Amino acid sequence: MRKKTLYLANRAGSKGAHIGSALSIIEIMAVLYGGILKIDPKNPFWIERDRFIISKGHGSLGFYTALYEAGFLSEEELDTFEENGGILPGQPVMSVEKGIEFSIGSLGHGLSLGVGVAFAGKRNHTASNVYVLMGDGECNEGSVWEAAMAAKQYHLSSITAIIDANEMQSDGRCSAIMGVNYGSLWESFGWQVCYVDGHDIHDLYVTLKAENKKETPRVIIAKTVKGKGISFMENNNAWHHNRLSDEDCHRAIEELDFSR
Repeated sequence: MRKKTLYLANRAGSKGAHIGSALSIIEIMAVLYGGILKIDPKNPFWIERDRFIISKGHGSLGFYTALYEAGFLSEEELDTFEENGGILPGQPVMSVEKGIEFSIGSLGHGLSLGVGVAFAGKRNHTASNVYVLMGDGECNEGSVWEAAMAAKQYHLSSITAIIDANEMQSDGRCSAIMGVNYGSLWESFGWQVCYVDGHDIHDLYVTLKAENKKETPRVIIAKTVKGKGISFMENNNAWHHNRLSDEDCHRAIEELDFSR
C-alpha cells in the first residue's frame, strides 16, 4: 500500500500531494479494510454496512489505496488520482458506490457526520458500526468537541473515533501549536480512551476488534509517524504536501524494498 501511495503521488506531478499524512495511516487503513469493516463492494448500499469516514481528507492517498485493495476501485480508476475529470480528487468526494460515504475537505466535520450516522442507526436499530479517522491537529477544531459531547449525550456506543496522532500538522508540531493532552480531554467528554501503536497491525486489530460493551463512544489514539517508512519523509513536515519527483519516488521505493 505504501508503494501504491508513492506511485500515485508521483503521477500527480507538479500538482503535488499530501504524502506524509497518507503514509502515517497505512496500517490503520490496512487493518480496517482487511479485517474490521463490515462492507461489501458488490453491495455498496447495503443498509447494515459499517461506515468509515476519513475526516482528515488530506490522507486521501492512503484511503484510495485501501479502497482499491478492498475491491471498490479498479486500477484504472485509482490511476485517475488528481486528474481533471477523474473521480478521485485530492479531497474525497462522496460516492457510496465507490466506498466514499461523504465528501470531505474542511477539517473538523467528519466526527459530526459520524455522530449523525450513528444516531440514525441507533434510532433505526441497524447493526452498523461507524469509524471516523481524524488527525491530531484536526482536533484543534471546535466542531470536533461539539460532536464529542453529542456522542456521549446520546450514548452512541457504535461510533469509534481513531486519531492519527503523528504529532504534526501543516504549520508545525501539534504540541507547539495547541499543546493539550488529548487523552485526558476525550476522557473528560465521557469517551472510552484506548492507546495503540498505529503501525502495529496486531495491536490495531485487537483494539479495533474488541467489542464495546459500554454505552459510551470510543476513541483510539494511534501513535504514528508522519511519512512512515521513508527515511527522508519521516517527521519531515516538508512532505505534508509536496511534489514527488521521479528521483525521490525511486529512492523511496528502494527503501521499502530494502526494508522487507
